[in-house]
Formats: sequence, structure tokens, C-alpha cells
Amino acid sequence: MASTACIPPVPAPGDAVGLRERARGALLGLAVGDALGAPAENMKPSEIRARWGRITGYVADRPAGTDDTEYAIFSGLLLARYGAALTPVHVETAWHEWIADREEGPFRGAGFSERGTLENLRRGLAAPISAQHRHAWSDGLAMRAAPHGVFAAGRPAEAARLVAIDGSVSHDGEGIYGGQAVAAGVAAAMAGAAPVAVVASALAVVPDDSWTARCLRRAMTAAHRGERAVRSAVVIGGYPWTDLAPEAVALAFGAYAAADGDFADAVLTAVNMGRDADTTAAVAGALAGATHGAAAIPPAWAAAIGPARGTCLPAIAGHHVLEVADLLTGAAEGMRRAVRDPERVPPGREEPRHPSHPEAPRTSLPPGDRHPPEPVTDPHPRGGPAAGVPRSPQAAPIANPPDRGTLVPEAGAEVWP
Repeated sequence: MASTACIPPVPAPGDAVGLRERARGALLGLAVGDALGAPAENMKPSEIRARWGRITGYVADRPAGTDDTEYAIFSGLLLARYGAALTPVHVETAWHEWIADREEGPFRGAGFSERGTLENLRRGLAAPISAQHRHAWSDGLAMRAAPHGVFAAGRPAEAARLVAIDGSVSHDGEGIYGGQAVAAGVAAAMAGAAPVAVVASALAVVPDDSWTARCLRRAMTAAHRGERAVRSAVVIGGYPWTDLAPEAVALAFGAYAAADGDFADAVLTAVNMGRDADTTAAVAGALAGATHGAAAIPPAWAAAIGPARGTCLPAIAGHHVLEVADLLTGAAEGMRRAVRDPERVPPGREEPRHPSHPEAPRTSLPPGDRHPPEPVTDPHPRGGPAAGVPRSPQAAPIANPPDRGTLVPEAGAEVWP
């Protein structure tokens, strides 16, 4: 693997693609991959071929992002609000205000890790105890990790730190490592790194002996032999669930490497391998989109992506991934200005701005505590000591939560930022 030391901190002056274009490519690529892969989720390649032949474009009548896109928007908005000052308390508070504590109908579209997290949060448990459920190893953090790489462009270690804070509410162990690999890979791609350095950056932020690292190395060894070889090297045969983070992340990076970063090839390779196809294609799309920018996404695919429908998270309805990309690049630029000018208020402490009026301070913060307290302890990058204590010490993490369905937002509730 190539050394990550050669990755510049941001795209160099005169870069033909540019930071904003790469950011838009990463998040639009995520949404496109999600929409392309959704119909093939949980299918085998043979089942995909029997139904559609080889998938070469959208096969749904109304393609749209699923929970992968909506949770990525959620995390992106949260990161744009707090920047590098993000803490587990901020994340936990956002989960309560915009998901767990809202009046709810049938909660459809969330994965097992999200269901377990929400059930624990509703029982009064705080991070990281809220992540103590049976599916803390899922790819639910990996699917929402790309915004952290966009924000920390050229800084894979910082992207990995931030996504671990985000994931402390919902994931642990391999679930955290999968999110860190994706965030670091996107951060490297945002700086114009070649695919081999993107993969090296992902491997550099996870433990060398972790399941995630072993799966990634197997995928890279097989990548030059193509789609079937990657799948054979990575897929856990006979395992009943397809959202296992080490497998899904390795399939996504394997598709990206097999395609040498080409957007269409990477995403379609991920889709046609089946398994958790919406997530693997979303991650491959984020990596390739960050590598080449939004212009690399076929126009017909890009045009189908509209504002989020709120199918999984009604509070996110109406937000577009391009809006989030622009907010994140603006927040990252604000952080760089703050470093150059220490007298400036750090981005994480500013009043967030409304996307429809980017030059005006936002005045409508979410309901509840407008300024969550700082944690008692520093956030641990691997899901270690948590800030604060569980609200209800008697409550224990739920082991296998029931299906809660789709939440319904409160009437007249404001959506941030």
C-alpha cells in the first residue's frame, strides 16, 4: 500500500476538480449508489441476474435514497452545526430531538442497529451504553460516515475521530471501525489521493488485527480479478444478515478498487454483488464521487436524486445531499480560517446558518436544550468512556428490540439547520 504521508491536506491550488466539486460528488455519489442498489438489497448475484440481467442503471420506477441517504444527511447536518467541536452529547441530543423523542408511527427503513439504539435511548440510556445492543457491528455507521470525510478533507485521522464520536451513540467495535475506514477513505479522496492511497488511508485508521482490516486486505488482494473474486474473498457464507460492517465496507472498497475509482464501474460492481447492495453502492459511490467530483456521475443518475423524502427520517424530508455538501465545505473552510485567525469564533460555536439563507445567521434552533452541556470526559475515539451517565441507572440495554416502524414528526416542528 502507498503511504498516506503524501496526501495533501486539501486539494492543491489549481486542482481541476476542487473541494466543493469533490464534496458534491461524494454525497451525491452516496445517494446515487443508495438508489441504484436499493432494489438489489439482500439478493444474491444469481437472483439479480434472473430478475434484471446485469443492472446497468435504475431499475426502480421512482429511484430514491433509503435510510443510508437520510442518515448521512442527518449526520452531515449535525457535523455542519458543530464542526470539530462535535461531542457524544451533541450526537445523543440530536438523536433524541429529531428521532427518538418524536411522536412516532411505524418506523420503517431503519436497520437493526438504529432500532436497538432508539430503544435504548428511549429507556434513558446514554452513549456509549446506548450502543450496547446485538447489532453494534452493523454497517449503519459506515453508511453515514462520508460527511465526516467531506468535512475533514485531506485529514483521514480527523475524519476517523469525528465519525467515532458520531458512532458512539449507536455502534461499537467493528461497527466503529467500518465507519472510520469509510470516513478516512473519503477524506483522502477529497484531497485528490489515488485509489491505492485512499484504501491505505482507510487501513491506517483501524486496528491492523481487526476483522475490518482483514476483510479490507482480502478485498484488495482480489480486486484486480474483478467483481466475483472480491465477493468470494469477503462474503461470510451462510451468515443470515447482510449488514455486517466488515463485509459491507470491504465489498464497497473492493468495488471501488476493482474499478480503479471510476464512478459508474465502482457503483455498478457494488450493486451487482448483492448483499447489502444499497450500502455497499452508497459507500463506493461516495469514494468514487470524492475522487472525481460530481461531474463524473452520469447526468441521468444524478438528475433522479431530489430532496430526501423522509421515508425513514421524516425530520430530514426536504433536505438535499448537495445542500449538505455545501454546508460541510463552508464549515470546513470556516475552520481553516479560524486556525489562521485565532480571534475568530470556532465554527462549532457559531450560530448555524439556514441553508436557504446561507449568509444570514440561523435563528431557529431545534426545540429543547439549545446548548447541550459539554461532556465530563473527553470523547474516546473507539467508543470508550462516555460523557455523562445513563438517565436511568436501573435500565439495561435492550438485547433484541422490536420493529418500531416509521416515525411521524410533530406538527409544525422545525427542521434544522
